[in-house]
Amino acid sequence: MRKTLLTLFAALSGAALFAQQPVQVKGILDREFVRPIKLFKVVEGNMQEIASAVPQGDNKFGFTFYPDYEGFYALGTGEIGSQTDNLTFYFKGGEELELNITDFSYDLIGNKNSKENQILAKWHKEANTVENKAFSWQRVQSSFVDFFPELEILTKKADTFAQHNKSGNKKFDAFLPTFIKWDMAANATNFLNTPRTVHPAVEEYSSYYSTISLSDFSKSASTVYNMPWGDRTLGGVASVEARIKNRPYIQGIEGLQNSIALLNNDTLKGDAVLTYLARQKDYTAYKEAADKYRSFFLTDSQKKRAIAIMNDMAQLKAGDQGLNFSFPDNNGKSVKFSDLKGKVVLVDVWATWCGPCKAEIPHLKKLEEEMKGTDVQVVSISVDEEKDKEKWLKMIKDENLGGIQLFASGWGAIAEYYKIKGIPRFMVFDRDGKIVTVDSPRPSNPELKQLLENVLSKK
Repeated sequence: MRKTLLTLFAALSGAALFAQQPVQVKGILDREFVRPIKLFKVVEGNMQEIASAVPQGDNKFGFTFYPDYEGFYALGTGEIGSQTDNLTFYFKGGEELELNITDFSYDLIGNKNSKENQILAKWHKEANTVENKAFSWQRVQSSFVDFFPELEILTKKADTFAQHNKSGNKKFDAFLPTFIKWDMAANATNFLNTPRTVHPAVEEYSSYYSTISLSDFSKSASTVYNMPWGDRTLGGVASVEARIKNRPYIQGIEGLQNSIALLNNDTLKGDAVLTYLARQKDYTAYKEAADKYRSFFLTDSQKKRAIAIMNDMAQLKAGDQGLNFSFPDNNGKSVKFSDLKGKVVLVDVWATWCGPCKAEIPHLKKLEEEMKGTDVQVVSISVDEEKDKEKWLKMIKDENLGGIQLFASGWGAIAEYYKIKGIPRFMVFDRDGKIVTVDSPRPSNPELKQLLENVLSKK
Protein backbone atom coordinates (compact mmCIF):
# COMPACT_ATOMS: atom_id res chain seq x y z
CA MET A 1 0.00 0.00 0.00
CA ARG A 2 2.81 2.38 0.98
CA LYS A 3 4.64 1.58 -2.27
CA THR A 4 1.48 2.28 -4.28
CA LEU A 5 1.04 5.65 -2.59
CA LEU A 6 4.66 6.57 -3.20
CA THR A 7 4.34 5.62 -6.85
CA LEU A 8 1.16 7.70 -7.19
CA PHE A 9 2.81 10.65 -5.43
CA ALA A 10 5.82 10.41 -7.71
CA ALA A 11 3.57 10.31 -10.79
CA LEU A 12 1.56 13.31 -9.64
CA SER A 13 4.71 15.21 -8.69
CA GLY A 14 6.22 14.44 -12.07
CA ALA A 15 3.10 15.70 -13.83
CA ALA A 16 3.11 18.89 -11.79
CA LEU A 17 6.81 19.41 -12.44
CA PHE A 18 6.27 18.90 -16.18
CA ALA A 19 3.46 21.45 -16.20
CA GLN A 20 5.75 23.96 -14.54
CA GLN A 21 8.59 23.53 -17.00
CA PRO A 22 9.33 26.65 -19.05
CA VAL A 23 9.18 27.05 -22.80
CA GLN A 24 12.17 28.66 -24.46
CA VAL A 25 11.61 30.53 -27.70
CA LYS A 26 14.40 32.13 -29.67
CA GLY A 27 14.77 33.26 -33.23
CA ILE A 28 15.75 35.79 -35.85
CA LEU A 29 13.46 38.32 -37.49
CA ASP A 30 14.81 38.24 -41.04
CA ARG A 31 13.02 41.34 -42.33
CA GLU A 32 14.07 44.75 -43.55
CA PHE A 33 11.88 46.56 -41.01
CA VAL A 34 12.24 45.46 -37.40
CA ARG A 35 9.11 45.38 -35.26
CA PRO A 36 8.46 43.96 -31.78
CA ILE A 37 7.74 40.23 -31.63
CA LYS A 38 4.67 39.47 -29.52
CA LEU A 39 3.65 36.25 -27.79
CA PHE A 40 -0.06 35.48 -27.42
CA LYS A 41 -2.11 32.91 -25.57
CA VAL A 42 -5.69 31.85 -26.36
CA VAL A 43 -8.40 33.08 -24.00
CA GLU A 44 -11.91 31.91 -24.93
CA GLY A 45 -11.24 32.04 -28.64
CA ASN A 46 -9.52 35.42 -28.54
CA MET A 47 -5.85 36.28 -28.21
CA GLN A 48 -4.19 37.87 -25.21
CA GLU A 49 -0.66 39.26 -25.38
CA ILE A 50 1.54 37.80 -22.66
CA ALA A 51 4.99 39.07 -23.67
CA SER A 52 6.84 41.12 -26.28
CA ALA A 53 10.47 41.55 -27.28
CA VAL A 54 12.29 43.98 -29.54
CA PRO A 55 14.85 42.12 -31.70
CA GLN A 56 18.37 43.15 -30.75
CA GLY A 57 21.75 42.65 -32.45
CA ASP A 58 21.46 40.64 -35.66
CA ASN A 59 17.67 40.91 -35.20
CA LYS A 60 17.64 38.14 -32.59
CA PHE A 61 14.80 37.79 -30.08
CA GLY A 62 13.83 35.39 -27.34
CA PHE A 63 11.26 34.48 -24.67
CA THR A 64 11.17 32.16 -21.70
CA PHE A 65 7.71 31.60 -20.26
CA TYR A 66 5.66 29.09 -18.30
CA PRO A 67 2.60 28.03 -20.33
CA ASP A 68 -0.76 28.31 -18.58
CA TYR A 69 -2.09 25.31 -20.48
CA GLU A 70 -1.14 22.72 -23.06
CA GLY A 71 -2.33 23.92 -26.42
CA PHE A 72 -2.00 26.57 -29.09
CA TYR A 73 -0.17 29.87 -28.73
CA ALA A 74 0.82 32.48 -31.32
CA LEU A 75 3.94 34.47 -32.08
CA GLY A 76 4.49 37.33 -34.51
CA THR A 77 4.61 41.00 -35.36
CA GLY A 78 0.89 41.31 -36.11
CA GLU A 79 -1.98 42.79 -34.15
CA ILE A 80 -3.91 40.93 -31.49
CA GLY A 81 -7.14 40.66 -33.48
CA SER A 82 -5.84 39.10 -36.71
CA GLN A 83 -3.70 36.23 -37.94
CA THR A 84 -1.88 38.57 -40.31
CA ASP A 85 1.87 38.38 -39.54
CA ASN A 86 1.20 35.98 -36.63
CA LEU A 87 2.19 32.31 -36.46
CA THR A 88 0.64 29.43 -34.49
CA PHE A 89 2.60 27.00 -32.30
CA TYR A 90 1.83 24.33 -29.71
CA PHE A 91 3.33 24.31 -26.21
CA LYS A 92 2.87 22.13 -23.15
CA GLY A 93 6.01 22.95 -21.16
CA GLY A 94 9.60 21.88 -21.54
CA GLU A 95 9.93 22.64 -25.26
CA GLU A 96 12.40 24.73 -27.15
CA LEU A 97 11.35 26.57 -30.27
CA GLU A 98 13.92 28.13 -32.56
CA LEU A 99 12.91 29.77 -35.82
CA ASN A 100 13.76 32.27 -38.52
CA ILE A 101 10.84 34.57 -39.39
CA THR A 102 10.84 36.01 -42.90
CA ASP A 103 8.45 38.43 -44.61
CA PHE A 104 5.79 35.86 -45.43
CA SER A 105 6.82 32.64 -43.72
CA TYR A 106 9.18 31.02 -41.21
CA ASP A 107 11.64 28.16 -40.94
CA LEU A 108 12.46 26.06 -37.91
CA ILE A 109 16.14 26.05 -36.94
CA GLY A 110 18.07 23.25 -35.23
CA ASN A 111 16.92 19.87 -34.00
CA LYS A 112 15.31 20.72 -30.64
CA ASN A 113 11.90 21.75 -31.94
CA SER A 114 9.04 19.55 -30.73
CA LYS A 115 7.31 17.10 -33.06
CA GLU A 116 4.09 19.07 -32.62
CA ASN A 117 5.71 22.26 -33.89
CA GLN A 118 7.46 20.41 -36.70
CA ILE A 119 4.04 19.23 -37.87
CA LEU A 120 2.58 22.75 -37.58
CA ALA A 121 5.54 24.08 -39.57
CA LYS A 122 4.89 21.45 -42.24
CA TRP A 123 1.21 22.46 -42.43
CA HIS A 124 2.24 26.11 -42.59
CA LYS A 125 4.39 25.35 -45.64
CA GLU A 126 1.46 23.62 -47.32
CA ALA A 127 -0.94 26.48 -46.55
CA ASN A 128 1.49 29.38 -46.97
CA THR A 129 0.38 30.53 -50.43
CA VAL A 130 -3.30 30.50 -49.48
CA GLU A 131 -2.62 32.13 -46.11
CA ASN A 132 -0.61 34.99 -47.61
CA LYS A 133 -3.28 35.71 -50.20
CA ALA A 134 -5.96 35.61 -47.51
CA PHE A 135 -4.28 37.61 -44.74
CA SER A 136 -1.46 39.64 -46.31
CA TRP A 137 -3.87 41.22 -48.75
CA GLN A 138 -2.26 44.66 -48.48
CA ARG A 139 1.06 43.29 -49.74
CA VAL A 140 0.06 40.25 -51.80
CA GLN A 141 -2.15 41.16 -54.72
CA SER A 142 -4.68 38.40 -55.35
CA SER A 143 -8.17 37.92 -56.72
CA PHE A 144 -10.57 35.00 -56.54
CA VAL A 145 -9.41 33.95 -60.01
CA ASP A 146 -6.04 32.78 -58.63
CA PHE A 147 -7.07 32.19 -55.00
CA PHE A 148 -9.89 29.68 -55.50
CA PRO A 149 -7.76 27.13 -57.42
CA GLU A 150 -5.08 27.34 -54.71
CA LEU A 151 -7.77 26.84 -52.06
CA GLU A 152 -9.05 23.71 -53.80
CA ILE A 153 -5.54 22.25 -54.01
CA LEU A 154 -5.05 22.88 -50.29
CA THR A 155 -8.44 21.34 -49.50
CA LYS A 156 -7.30 18.04 -51.01
CA LYS A 157 -4.07 18.14 -48.99
CA ALA A 158 -5.96 18.98 -45.80
CA ASP A 159 -8.15 15.89 -46.10
CA THR A 160 -5.23 13.55 -45.39
CA PHE A 161 -2.64 15.74 -43.69
CA ALA A 162 -3.51 14.84 -40.08
CA GLN A 163 -3.78 11.16 -40.95
CA HIS A 164 -0.22 11.12 -42.29
CA ASN A 165 1.37 13.32 -39.60
CA LYS A 166 1.48 12.01 -36.04
CA SER A 167 3.47 13.49 -33.14
CA GLY A 168 2.89 10.77 -30.56
CA ASN A 169 1.11 13.32 -28.33
CA LYS A 170 -2.42 11.93 -28.19
CA LYS A 171 -3.99 15.26 -27.27
CA PHE A 172 -2.31 17.15 -30.13
CA ASP A 173 -2.88 14.37 -32.68
CA ALA A 174 -6.58 14.17 -31.78
CA PHE A 175 -7.02 17.94 -32.16
CA LEU A 176 -4.92 18.42 -35.30
CA PRO A 177 -7.76 17.65 -37.80
CA THR A 178 -9.94 20.25 -36.06
CA PHE A 179 -7.12 22.81 -36.13
CA ILE A 180 -6.64 22.28 -39.88
CA LYS A 181 -10.39 22.54 -40.46
CA TRP A 182 -10.53 25.88 -38.64
CA ASP A 183 -7.36 27.17 -40.26
CA MET A 184 -8.82 26.42 -43.68
CA ALA A 185 -12.02 28.26 -42.75
CA ALA A 186 -10.06 31.24 -41.41
CA ASN A 187 -8.16 31.59 -44.67
CA ALA A 188 -11.17 31.05 -46.92
CA THR A 189 -13.50 33.45 -45.10
CA ASN A 190 -10.90 36.15 -44.51
CA PHE A 191 -10.16 36.24 -48.22
CA LEU A 192 -13.80 37.06 -48.97
CA ASN A 193 -14.08 39.53 -46.10
CA THR A 194 -11.11 41.74 -46.98
CA PRO A 195 -10.75 44.43 -49.69
CA ARG A 196 -10.09 43.16 -53.23
CA THR A 197 -10.02 44.78 -56.66
CA VAL A 198 -12.84 42.47 -57.69
CA HIS A 199 -15.18 40.24 -55.71
CA PRO A 200 -16.80 37.03 -56.95
CA ALA A 201 -20.52 36.50 -57.19
CA VAL A 202 -21.80 33.77 -54.89
CA GLU A 203 -22.26 31.55 -57.95
CA GLU A 204 -18.52 31.82 -58.60
CA TYR A 205 -17.43 30.68 -55.14
CA SER A 206 -15.06 27.75 -54.89
CA SER A 207 -16.73 24.46 -54.01
CA TYR A 208 -14.90 24.53 -50.66
CA TYR A 209 -17.36 27.11 -49.31
CA SER A 210 -20.25 24.66 -49.57
CA THR A 211 -18.47 22.47 -46.98
CA ILE A 212 -18.49 25.01 -44.13
CA SER A 213 -21.55 25.95 -42.11
CA LEU A 214 -22.21 28.01 -39.00
CA SER A 215 -24.23 25.16 -37.54
CA ASP A 216 -21.21 22.86 -37.72
CA PHE A 217 -18.65 25.40 -36.49
CA SER A 218 -20.83 26.46 -33.54
CA LYS A 219 -21.43 23.00 -32.07
CA SER A 220 -18.79 23.29 -29.36
CA ALA A 221 -17.82 26.31 -27.27
CA SER A 222 -14.76 24.37 -26.13
CA THR A 223 -13.49 24.11 -29.70
CA VAL A 224 -14.00 27.83 -30.34
CA TYR A 225 -12.41 28.74 -27.01
CA ASN A 226 -9.27 26.66 -27.59
CA MET A 227 -8.68 27.74 -31.18
CA PRO A 228 -6.40 30.70 -31.98
CA TRP A 229 -8.71 33.48 -33.24
CA GLY A 230 -11.58 31.00 -32.86
CA ASP A 231 -14.15 33.72 -32.23
CA ARG A 232 -12.98 35.68 -35.27
CA THR A 233 -13.14 32.59 -37.48
CA LEU A 234 -16.64 31.78 -36.25
CA GLY A 235 -17.69 35.31 -37.21
CA GLY A 236 -16.10 34.87 -40.63
CA VAL A 237 -18.03 31.65 -41.23
CA ALA A 238 -21.25 33.39 -40.16
CA SER A 239 -20.74 36.33 -42.54
CA VAL A 240 -19.89 34.14 -45.53
CA GLU A 241 -22.83 31.82 -44.90
CA ALA A 242 -25.15 34.84 -44.68
CA ARG A 243 -23.87 35.95 -48.08
CA ILE A 244 -24.30 32.52 -49.61
CA LYS A 245 -27.83 32.15 -48.22
CA ASN A 246 -28.70 35.77 -49.00
CA ARG A 247 -29.63 36.60 -45.41
CA PRO A 248 -30.24 40.35 -45.05
CA TYR A 249 -28.46 42.27 -42.30
CA ILE A 250 -30.94 43.36 -39.66
CA GLN A 251 -30.04 45.85 -36.97
CA GLY A 252 -31.16 45.87 -33.36
CA ILE A 253 -32.58 43.14 -31.20
CA GLU A 254 -34.30 41.45 -34.14
CA GLY A 255 -30.93 40.99 -35.83
CA LEU A 256 -29.48 39.62 -32.58
CA GLN A 257 -32.36 37.17 -32.27
CA ASN A 258 -31.80 35.94 -35.81
CA SER A 259 -28.06 35.58 -35.21
CA ILE A 260 -28.26 33.53 -32.02
CA ALA A 261 -30.93 31.28 -33.53
CA LEU A 262 -28.29 30.09 -36.01
CA LEU A 263 -25.81 29.08 -33.29
CA ASN A 264 -25.79 25.50 -32.05
CA ASN A 265 -24.40 26.14 -28.57
CA ASP A 266 -25.93 28.13 -25.70
CA THR A 267 -22.54 29.33 -24.39
CA LEU A 268 -21.73 30.74 -27.82
CA LYS A 269 -25.18 32.36 -27.89
CA GLY A 270 -24.26 34.04 -24.62
CA ASP A 271 -21.05 35.35 -26.17
CA ALA A 272 -23.01 36.74 -29.12
CA VAL A 273 -25.40 38.53 -26.76
CA LEU A 274 -22.50 40.01 -24.77
CA THR A 275 -20.84 41.26 -27.96
CA TYR A 276 -24.13 42.90 -28.95
CA LEU A 277 -24.57 44.48 -25.50
CA ALA A 278 -21.03 45.86 -25.48
CA ARG A 279 -21.73 47.67 -28.76
CA GLN A 280 -24.87 49.42 -27.54
CA LYS A 281 -24.78 53.16 -27.06
CA ASP A 282 -28.26 53.62 -25.62
CA TYR A 283 -29.33 52.18 -22.25
CA THR A 284 -32.85 51.35 -23.41
CA ALA A 285 -31.59 49.20 -26.30
CA TYR A 286 -29.05 47.59 -23.96
CA LYS A 287 -31.63 46.76 -21.28
CA GLU A 288 -34.10 45.27 -23.76
CA ALA A 289 -31.55 42.71 -24.94
CA ALA A 290 -29.99 42.13 -21.49
CA ASP A 291 -33.37 41.35 -19.92
CA LYS A 292 -34.43 39.06 -22.74
CA TYR A 293 -31.24 37.01 -23.13
CA ARG A 294 -29.50 37.00 -19.73
CA SER A 295 -30.33 33.28 -19.37
CA PHE A 296 -27.54 32.57 -21.91
CA PHE A 297 -24.86 33.87 -19.53
CA LEU A 298 -23.73 30.45 -18.37
CA THR A 299 -20.03 30.67 -17.50
CA ASP A 300 -18.40 32.67 -14.71
CA SER A 301 -16.54 34.65 -17.37
CA GLN A 302 -19.78 35.57 -19.13
CA LYS A 303 -21.42 36.64 -15.87
CA LYS A 304 -18.45 38.87 -15.02
CA ARG A 305 -18.53 40.43 -18.51
CA ALA A 306 -22.28 41.03 -18.18
CA ILE A 307 -21.78 42.87 -14.88
CA ALA A 308 -18.94 44.96 -16.34
CA ILE A 309 -21.08 45.95 -19.34
CA MET A 310 -24.03 46.73 -17.07
CA ASN A 311 -21.86 48.99 -14.89
CA ASP A 312 -20.54 50.70 -18.00
CA MET A 313 -24.02 51.25 -19.41
CA ALA A 314 -25.60 52.45 -16.16
CA GLN A 315 -24.44 56.02 -16.79
CA LEU A 316 -26.16 56.09 -20.19
CA LYS A 317 -29.80 55.46 -19.31
CA ALA A 318 -32.56 58.00 -19.93
CA GLY A 319 -33.15 60.27 -16.95
CA ASP A 320 -29.55 60.15 -15.69
CA GLN A 321 -27.60 63.37 -15.42
CA GLY A 322 -25.41 64.14 -18.40
CA LEU A 323 -21.66 64.59 -18.09
CA ASN A 324 -20.79 68.14 -17.01
CA PHE A 325 -18.14 68.67 -19.68
CA SER A 326 -16.22 71.88 -20.11
CA PHE A 327 -14.56 72.85 -23.40
CA PRO A 328 -13.39 76.12 -25.03
CA ASP A 329 -15.48 77.55 -27.85
CA ASN A 330 -14.11 79.03 -31.07
CA ASN A 331 -13.52 82.36 -29.28
CA GLY A 332 -11.58 80.72 -26.45
CA LYS A 333 -14.39 81.03 -23.90
CA SER A 334 -14.95 77.99 -21.68
CA VAL A 335 -18.46 76.52 -21.92
CA LYS A 336 -19.81 74.01 -19.40
CA PHE A 337 -22.70 71.66 -19.94
CA SER A 338 -24.28 72.99 -16.77
CA ASP A 339 -24.36 76.48 -18.36
CA LEU A 340 -27.03 75.18 -20.74
CA LYS A 341 -29.61 74.26 -18.09
CA GLY A 342 -33.08 75.29 -19.23
CA LYS A 343 -32.32 74.36 -22.84
CA VAL A 344 -33.07 71.16 -24.72
CA VAL A 345 -29.55 70.35 -25.88
CA LEU A 346 -28.60 68.54 -29.07
CA VAL A 347 -24.94 67.53 -28.87
CA ASP A 348 -23.11 66.77 -32.12
CA VAL A 349 -19.75 65.00 -31.71
CA TRP A 350 -17.78 65.35 -34.93
CA ALA A 351 -14.40 66.10 -36.56
CA THR A 352 -13.21 68.00 -39.62
CA TRP A 353 -11.75 64.79 -41.15
CA CYS A 354 -15.02 62.85 -40.80
CA GLY A 355 -16.87 62.55 -44.13
CA PRO A 356 -20.21 61.37 -42.67
CA CYS A 357 -20.01 64.23 -40.14
CA LYS A 358 -19.62 66.81 -42.90
CA ALA A 359 -22.46 65.20 -44.84
CA GLU A 360 -24.77 66.03 -41.91
CA ILE A 361 -23.85 69.74 -41.83
CA PRO A 362 -26.51 70.93 -44.36
CA HIS A 363 -29.18 68.91 -42.54
CA LEU A 364 -28.04 70.28 -39.17
CA LYS A 365 -28.22 73.85 -40.48
CA LYS A 366 -31.75 73.21 -41.76
CA LEU A 367 -32.77 71.74 -38.41
CA GLU A 368 -31.32 74.74 -36.54
CA GLU A 369 -33.32 77.07 -38.76
CA GLU A 370 -36.51 75.10 -38.14
CA MET A 371 -35.87 75.10 -34.36
CA LYS A 372 -35.12 78.85 -34.24
CA GLY A 373 -37.13 80.56 -31.52
CA THR A 374 -37.42 77.41 -29.41
CA ASP A 375 -35.40 76.25 -26.42
CA VAL A 376 -33.28 73.90 -28.52
CA GLN A 377 -29.54 74.56 -28.30
CA VAL A 378 -27.19 72.82 -30.71
CA VAL A 379 -23.70 72.14 -29.34
CA SER A 380 -21.10 70.80 -31.76
CA ILE A 381 -18.04 69.25 -30.07
CA SER A 382 -15.02 68.62 -32.27
CA VAL A 383 -12.74 65.70 -31.36
CA ASP A 384 -10.02 66.94 -33.73
CA GLU A 385 -6.52 66.79 -32.27
CA GLU A 386 -4.84 69.99 -31.06
CA LYS A 387 -2.67 70.12 -34.18
CA ASP A 388 -5.84 70.52 -36.30
CA LYS A 389 -7.38 73.34 -34.29
CA GLU A 390 -6.74 75.95 -36.99
CA LYS A 391 -8.38 73.66 -39.52
CA TRP A 392 -11.42 73.46 -37.21
CA LEU A 393 -11.57 77.25 -36.84
CA LYS A 394 -11.31 77.69 -40.61
CA MET A 395 -14.16 75.24 -41.25
CA ILE A 396 -16.41 77.05 -38.76
CA LYS A 397 -15.81 80.26 -40.70
CA ASP A 398 -15.92 78.80 -44.21
CA GLU A 399 -19.05 76.73 -43.58
CA ASN A 400 -20.70 79.41 -41.43
CA LEU A 401 -21.40 76.83 -38.75
CA GLY A 402 -24.02 77.79 -36.17
CA GLY A 403 -24.80 76.72 -32.64
CA ILE A 404 -22.12 76.53 -29.97
CA GLN A 405 -18.83 75.24 -31.38
CA LEU A 406 -16.54 73.55 -28.83
CA PHE A 407 -13.09 71.97 -29.15
CA ALA A 408 -12.36 68.79 -27.14
CA SER A 409 -8.71 68.37 -28.26
CA GLY A 410 -9.08 64.74 -29.28
CA TRP A 411 -10.90 61.69 -27.98
CA GLY A 412 -11.10 62.32 -24.27
CA ALA A 413 -13.55 62.31 -21.40
CA ILE A 414 -16.71 62.78 -23.44
CA ALA A 415 -15.85 59.94 -25.83
CA GLU A 416 -14.96 57.65 -22.93
CA TYR A 417 -18.03 58.54 -20.86
CA TYR A 418 -20.51 58.08 -23.68
CA LYS A 419 -18.71 55.08 -25.26
CA ILE A 420 -18.15 56.96 -28.51
CA LYS A 421 -16.07 54.85 -30.87
CA GLY A 422 -17.43 56.28 -34.13
CA ILE A 423 -18.68 59.65 -35.31
CA PRO A 424 -20.87 61.49 -35.99
CA ARG A 425 -22.73 60.88 -32.75
CA PHE A 426 -25.81 62.91 -31.82
CA MET A 427 -27.18 63.05 -28.26
CA VAL A 428 -30.25 64.76 -26.79
CA PHE A 429 -30.63 66.11 -23.24
CA ASP A 430 -33.66 67.67 -21.56
CA ARG A 431 -33.91 71.09 -19.87
CA ASP A 432 -32.49 69.68 -16.63
CA GLY A 433 -29.42 68.30 -18.38
CA LYS A 434 -30.68 64.73 -18.12
CA ILE A 435 -30.19 62.12 -20.82
CA VAL A 436 -33.00 61.62 -23.32
CA THR A 437 -30.80 59.49 -25.61
CA VAL A 438 -27.07 59.25 -26.21
CA ASP A 439 -27.60 57.78 -29.67
CA SER A 440 -30.23 59.87 -31.38
CA PRO A 441 -31.18 59.89 -35.07
CA ARG A 442 -29.01 62.11 -37.25
CA PRO A 443 -30.28 65.48 -38.57
CA SER A 444 -30.79 63.86 -41.99
CA ASN A 445 -33.45 61.67 -40.34
CA PRO A 446 -36.81 63.45 -39.75
CA GLU A 447 -37.17 61.47 -36.52
CA LEU A 448 -34.65 63.76 -34.82
CA LYS A 449 -36.87 66.81 -35.26
CA GLN A 450 -39.84 64.83 -33.93
CA LEU A 451 -37.78 63.77 -30.90
CA LEU A 452 -36.73 67.35 -30.14
CA GLU A 453 -40.29 68.59 -30.44
CA ASN A 454 -41.43 65.85 -28.08
CA VAL A 455 -38.84 66.86 -25.47
CA LEU A 456 -39.75 70.53 -25.89
CA SER A 457 -43.39 69.72 -25.16
CA LYS A 458 -42.50 68.39 -21.70
CA LYS A 459 -42.31 71.36 -19.36
